[in-house]
Amino acid sequence: MARQNNGANLGFENKLWEMADKMRGHMDSGEYKHVVLGLIFLKYISDAFQAKYDALAATQETEYTDPEDRDEYAAANIFWVPKEARWEKLQAEAKQPTIGKSIDDAMVALEKENPTLKAVLPKDYSRPALDKHRLGELVDIIGNIDLQGRKSGVKDPLGRVYEYFIGRFAAAEGKGGGEFYTPQCIVQLLVQMIEPYRGRVFDPCCGSGGMFVQSERFVEEHGGRLGDIAVYGQESNPTTWKLAKMNLAIRGIDANLGQTQADSFYNDLHKDLKADTVLANPPFNMSDWGGQRLKEDVRWKYGVPPVNNANYAWIQHFIHHLGSTGIAGFVMANGSMSTSTASEGEIRRKIIEADLVDCMIALPGQLFYTTQIPVCLWFVTRSKTAGDKRGYRDRTGQTLFIDARRMGTLVDRVHRELSKEDIEAIAGIYHDWRNEGGDYEDKAGWWKSAALEEIKGHGYVLTPGRYVGAEEVEDDGIPFEEKMAKLSAELYAQFAKAEQLEATIKKNLDHLGYGENGND
Repeated sequence: MARQNNGANLGFENKLWEMADKMRGHMDSGEYKHVVLGLIFLKYISDAFQAKYDALAATQETEYTDPEDRDEYAAANIFWVPKEARWEKLQAEAKQPTIGKSIDDAMVALEKENPTLKAVLPKDYSRPALDKHRLGELVDIIGNIDLQGRKSGVKDPLGRVYEYFIGRFAAAEGKGGGEFYTPQCIVQLLVQMIEPYRGRVFDPCCGSGGMFVQSERFVEEHGGRLGDIAVYGQESNPTTWKLAKMNLAIRGIDANLGQTQADSFYNDLHKDLKADTVLANPPFNMSDWGGQRLKEDVRWKYGVPPVNNANYAWIQHFIHHLGSTGIAGFVMANGSMSTSTASEGEIRRKIIEADLVDCMIALPGQLFYTTQIPVCLWFVTRSKTAGDKRGYRDRTGQTLFIDARRMGTLVDRVHRELSKEDIEAIAGIYHDWRNEGGDYEDKAGWWKSAALEEIKGHGYVLTPGRYVGAEEVEDDGIPFEEKMAKLSAELYAQFAKAEQLEATIKKNLDHLGYGENGND
């Protein structure tokens, strides 16, 4: 099977990671994450600037271009890099004890010259706790990376490096890593299912922006262009919000993430947005989301979510932001499919009876760096009726259930990934069921299209295992009575062997003086 991975082996990742890892003795992973990723960001935009600078300089005499003309860079969607922030200058000072201050000054200058980067870049490289000798070594290593892919010919090397490091940091940070990283295979599955070719894409808990990156990649791989989708996001963690801004900026993705971080429940930055696509991986089972202060909120159309668990607040937030033909795909803890505590069961009933639930997927455990619990994917839509311009069939009153718990491959002792084939198989089932002309049939033990009445009969529980049943076993042609006779004979033979073995053991114990009467 083709393995998914968080980046690519471009020849320098492990060396760079080892250097970053050495710095852990002086800071926790949450800090050195920003040290490394901030430098990678700085190197990338400096390289992009330098490539344009060299091209302009080469045509200066014939086309009268000026490599110091800021407008030339703005027209090419390239950040203007002032002289004090160019990588050439920083690398020349890498072995100086003042390298930390030089990097901080470069970050300040970049933010000053590029308003979209304001309050985004890390600017604490000069702090005493940061080992300047190792920082200089890190600058030297990053200085040798071809982030533009000009020499290697690798497409999007920066994106692959960035994904590699975000994934490695998530693994190193444990629980905290989940605040900014969703495993790439899950993001890819969500995107492949929904196929966001164009329109407004929204993620109100966007982390480092992985959903947006994968959506843009999908569009480009299917003949579209960067910008065919409009990206809207929100993130409550200030450092993660900055990471998302950098992650999207280096890929040229124009995203509206608001002017600062904000809580989606208390400060919805996109209050009037009706999205074509919602993609999200909200925090699981949030108990301190402050629901007691939001009981009258307009978003709770299907019921007030419990104050001690935000799962159904997130679900209703996603639904609230869906356009008339929009579809949402999001990750949830498995408990969301069957819980009947507080008001959750009633909210789920109303969502199901409103015919919003399009597809439910049960995933295997061990996909996340942060938790070993299995998760599920919800897909909800406002448009199941026929006549959709996208060529969907009429799915009114039907929900597709897919049990994918047996899929995936262990990549180490504790982590599992869905392969490219797994992703294509799951998405293919959904597309065959959803699309007009698709060749769909139920498969016992794996997937089933269930009607609303059947879901009602199961108490509005959405766990796929309730519907798909047991996998069919191929008939080997041997009559049942013959099988039972053979199995019974084998079982009685094993009983006889067990009795014989027991007698031998007792005899040996008697010989050693440890029989039933002891060794007196």
